[in-house]
Amino acid sequence: DTGYAVGPGALAPAFASFAAGRWGWTVEPSRIRTTSDVSVAIVETLRAAITPGDAVIVTPPVYPPFYGIVAEAGGVVERVPLVQRAGAEVTGEAGSAAGSAAGFAAGGTAGSAAGDWALDLAEIERAFAAGARALLLCNPHNPLGLVHSASELAALAELAARYGALVISDEVHAPLIHPDASFTPFLSVSDAARSHGVCVTSASKGWNLAGLKCAMIIAGDDASAVILDRMPPAVTWRTSIMGLLGNTAAFSLGEPWLDGAIDAIVENRRLLSTLLAEHLPAARLADPTAGYLAWIDLRALGWGDDPAARILADARVALNPGPEFGAEGIGHVRLNFACSPDMLTDAVRRIAALS
Repeated sequence: DTGYAVGPGALAPAFASFAAGRWGWTVEPSRIRTTSDVSVAIVETLRAAITPGDAVIVTPPVYPPFYGIVAEAGGVVERVPLVQRAGAEVTGEAGSAAGSAAGFAAGGTAGSAAGDWALDLAEIERAFAAGARALLLCNPHNPLGLVHSASELAALAELAARYGALVISDEVHAPLIHPDASFTPFLSVSDAARSHGVCVTSASKGWNLAGLKCAMIIAGDDASAVILDRMPPAVTWRTSIMGLLGNTAAFSLGEPWLDGAIDAIVENRRLLSTLLAEHLPAARLADPTAGYLAWIDLRALGWGDDPAARILADARVALNPGPEFGAEGIGHVRLNFACSPDMLTDAVRRIAALS
């Protein structure tokens, strides 16, 4: 059957079972819709929830397409950058890759760590009070590999409820949580989150199925389900039946493979910390606890606002340019370490040879 996909079918109970077993999150299958990918899911949720011209909060440095997604939905980007927690060392001035490697090897993180960062709840409240109608939450946060705490998410939900705003939680990296972190789905934290939140997710990152084109839009309760009901039927018709079957297989049968992939990713996380400490000690790694993306501060090397350009030209290593993630990414790069250890080692050594 390679015809149209009509509704989520077996994917809804498969994901509900996965979420319950993996995160203790009870999902009502009837509140799940599908579409082609997570970006489309966000656009269509925003279109159903905001009025053109409304402000939508993003929290840079963040996944670059978020900026265009807001514009496509008719919104206006309101930037509320992440902040460092009190007492955390300042990335780029303190906290080294060596410290990060040593801390992770000992069972924790030290120096610069993704967990040093947090949502700026005070500024988010200010933006909501000024009229922002929605917030795009990256949970876990790309590019830092930051896993937001349950208490932080609950506080965000209370703010959304207080100001009548919507939180769209992009949880596509959630299956890739590392053993030293604990993931909390946004819709699981409180009644406020369920009534003022929508989750968008997919098996696309955890199982590398992005090209098959299927994602889910999940409402937390009847109030947020109204937003999903406003979407035109074409939103769900865009789902690829191949993607629907692939996602169903991943969530129902793919946990053993996923666990093996996470083991390999975590080993490469350790290797990256060690390689940076040995070959590029001036680099500052925000040690991730989710996903396979590393956020690296190279400002101390003096390679300009976009060091990825020089690294590509002179070392022949392709990294994501930091400035694409927002002004906070100047002097930074994002590195994908979901590769072979030999490739990762070669990449870091080539970059180090430029210093």
